[in-house]
Amino acid sequence: MKIHVTDYAGATHEIHAEADWPLMECIKAAGLPLPAECGGCCLCSTCHVYVAPEWAARLPSRSADEETTLADAPDVLDASRLSCQIRITPDLDGLAVTLAPTLA
Repeated sequence: MKIHVTDYAGATHEIHAEADWPLMECIKAAGLPLPAECGGCCLCSTCHVYVAPEWAARLPSRSADEETTLADAPDVLDASRLSCQIRITPDLDGLAVTLAPTLA
């Protein structure tokens, strides 16, 4: 599966995504500069991404933990998600996200 990730400089990368992996791990495995400081524990918001509007409805809603963590993140939008909380499924082949600004 492929995911399209726009980095902090505005360049878009098509990366490989493994089924059932967190999106955060796919982005890191591709060598993109995603801090993800808490390692996927939904605690730090440094894996914050913006999901392209056409993909938002295909994702499960944010959990209460994700909402709490995003409350402390900079530049939160309706499209904001923590990439550690998005599990890759075949339905997400082609997903497009943009790395959001972080405090890290």
